[in-house]
Amino acid sequence: MNSLGQMNEHPAEDASHSETAAVISREVWLLMSDLVLDFGRRREVSEALGISFGRARAVRRLARQPMSMGELAAALGIDPPNATVVVDDLQSLGLVRRRPHPTDRRAKVVEATRRGKDMARRADEILGAPPEALSALSTDDLEALRRILTSVSVDRD
Repeated sequence: MNSLGQMNEHPAEDASHSETAAVISREVWLLMSDLVLDFGRRREVSEALGISFGRARAVRRLARQPMSMGELAAALGIDPPNATVVVDDLQSLGLVRRRPHPTDRRAKVVEATRRGKDMARRADEILGAPPEALSALSTDDLEALRRILTSVSVDRD
C-alpha cells in the first residue's frame, strides 16, 4: 500500500524500498550510537565525579526522583541484587540515602542527597554539552534533527 492506503501496483518496488530503508535505518542507528556512546563523555563524567559512569547514572536517576530499589534496578537495566550493591556504594559516599517507603513497610525508597544532586547536575552539564560538530550545524539542520529524533524517541522513564 502507498501513503494514501491504496494498493501499490509494483510490489517489487515496495520490497526494495523496505530493504533500502532497513539498511539506511541500521546505518543511521549505528552512527547515532557511535556519536553518543563513543564520544568520551562517560569517561569525562567518571573523572569529574570520581565514580564510575554506572554509579553516576544511578545518581542522576535518583536526583530526578526517588525510587524503590526495584524501580531503580529496572531503570538501570540491572538485577535487583546489583542495585543493592550500587546503592550501598553510593550511600557510603553520602550521595544517596534510604528511607522507608510511604505505603509499603517492607520496601525502602532511595533518594539523592544534596551532594548527590550536586553531582548529578555536574554530570548533566558534562553530558549536555553538544559535540562541536553538532553545534556547527545550521539552525535548519538542528531543527530538522530535533524533529526527527523527537518523532522516533521512546519514553526512557
